[in-house]
Amino acid sequence: MPEEEVPGVPAAPDQNTPSRSAKPVFAVWLRDLMISLVIACFIVIFVYQPVKVEGVSMMPGLDDQERIFVNKFVYRLEPISRGDIVVFRYPRDTSKSFIKRVIAISGDHVRIDGGQVYVNNEPLEEDYVAPAYEDDRSYPDTIVPPHSYFVLGDHRNMSDDSRDFGPVNSSYIYGKAVLGYWPVDKMGRVH
Repeated sequence: MPEEEVPGVPAAPDQNTPSRSAKPVFAVWLRDLMISLVIACFIVIFVYQPVKVEGVSMMPGLDDQERIFVNKFVYRLEPISRGDIVVFRYPRDTSKSFIKRVIAISGDHVRIDGGQVYVNNEPLEEDYVAPAYEDDRSYPDTIVPPHSYFVLGDHRNMSDDSRDFGPVNSSYIYGKAVLGYWPVDKMGRVH
């Protein structure tokens, strides 16, 4: 006797016929992996880039071989500001990247007298420069040109910076240091 179909109740599936809507688990996993890789590549290429600090010019805030993330998108949304730690192509050899702190912006008067930095004739309070890393170099009064920034390393007596190569044009700056991730004890926001 054949099975009767009851209105509103689906017929029982044939046990020998595979379900047409089921996808293999591997295909779903592979799809998710590919989507994750595309998103990760987008973030690394356009937003955050991992960078290894090489050298001691930003000590004590950033140590040699420390790993940080640089936000490459932030300066499309906000201007570069005094105090930002920026990553830029070295003006004398653009195949190299440097990391320094922005001290003065376009139009600012900057001078250094015996190690004391003055911006617009006001002495700059620099709690990020440890006493052991200060120096007594001077720099003549300079007006920062348009679209340029005067940058210094926090380890003043070991830094190649705007005192040596002048203000950095904004076209060389490609990111802002935002987050340290290695070593673990230095994990957190970059100051």
